[in-house]
Amino acid sequence: MPVPAPAAADRPAAGGRRPPRGARTWQSVLVVVLLAASSICALSLGTPYVPPHRLVGAVLDGDSTLAGIVVGELRVPRLVLALVAGACLGAAGLVLQEALRNPLAVPEMLGVSSGAALGVAAPLVLTLSLPAAGRPLLAIGGAALGGGLTLLAAGLGRSPSAVLLTGAAVAAALQAALLVLMVMADQLDLQLIYRYLLGSLSARTWDDIAGLWPWLLVAVPALVLCAPVLSVMRLGDEDAEALGVRAQRARLAALAIAVLLIAPVTAVCGPVAWVGFLAPHLARWFTPAAGAVRWLPWSAAWGAAVVTVADVPARLALAPVETPAGAWTALLGVPAGVALMRSGGRSRAARSAPAVGRAPHGSRTAVSGAADEAPRAGATNDARRDDPGDGGTHPSPSRPTGTEDAR
Repeated sequence: MPVPAPAAADRPAAGGRRPPRGARTWQSVLVVVLLAASSICALSLGTPYVPPHRLVGAVLDGDSTLAGIVVGELRVPRLVLALVAGACLGAAGLVLQEALRNPLAVPEMLGVSSGAALGVAAPLVLTLSLPAAGRPLLAIGGAALGGGLTLLAAGLGRSPSAVLLTGAAVAAALQAALLVLMVMADQLDLQLIYRYLLGSLSARTWDDIAGLWPWLLVAVPALVLCAPVLSVMRLGDEDAEALGVRAQRARLAALAIAVLLIAPVTAVCGPVAWVGFLAPHLARWFTPAAGAVRWLPWSAAWGAAVVTVADVPARLALAPVETPAGAWTALLGVPAGVALMRSGGRSRAARSAPAVGRAPHGSRTAVSGAADEAPRAGATNDARRDDPGDGGTHPSPSRPTGTEDAR
């Protein structure tokens, strides 16, 4: 009996299927509204207060007025850094999660962020005079060290759970090294390291942003080329290699791209926590049927929105004292990400349940129908063997005949 094909609503979503237009529209509207509202608040609110309709004039005035200096030299660079940092962290989080096939594979749990922070904090405590342009190199070296140790210790990522547990151990070891450095630091350096490790956008200028562009010019094209491979990596190592993708090399390349995205940002503003965890889950929640190619730009957009929104209360909640933006992203990002994971798991279970318990035509499933046909076929064969109407009784091969009994 042929098994009927499942209904369209019961089929699992394909990785590359285009998501519904309504979901994409709502996501676009929400991202644009959040970015616009948080950008206006970041440029207007504070001391001095600049009304939104005077922002353009304040930027054009430049150094001639106090509002022009505050907006053009302090608030605009901070806003641009928040957008760039959030986009890089969101995209890097999706790359790590897809390459390792683990929704918890975030930079904070793989030793990448801790390694980058250790590379930047060590010269500060050890009083090594290095140029500002060398900080991204130190951060890249530390991030590559942390991520490389995690992958090597976990067998190059063949087991997603092993990668996560190994990454947590490597991150704990790197954080212990940071604590040792903090014990060795004096009071002034300790305050700087503490604020840096929580991720702060305070007192960042155009010079800090200018140091990011050379690394982004290398990372962004590599990220675009890596996106189709991530969709194949979701199938598993064996299936990916059957399709021509070398899983271990692809995983190492994905780690290198994530390091290029995370380390320069960490060198400038510190490890802004859990943005790489929340942004990919937001992208998947709005478009669960899409693949990595379509999730990637949305993860970058959500990362930019998360950091920009978090920086507003970080600057104004306890004014005149500023709090680190990383504290707010961790405070809001972890509960929101866990809630999105739970809701996504329930929705997938609800979509897959009808495929098991309901057939498209009739009240019985194809599986139960096939199971019912098996005993019927056995009964029919027994009846045929015992039917005298077709030339007498046909003995079953499993039963001994009368001749065999006589023997």
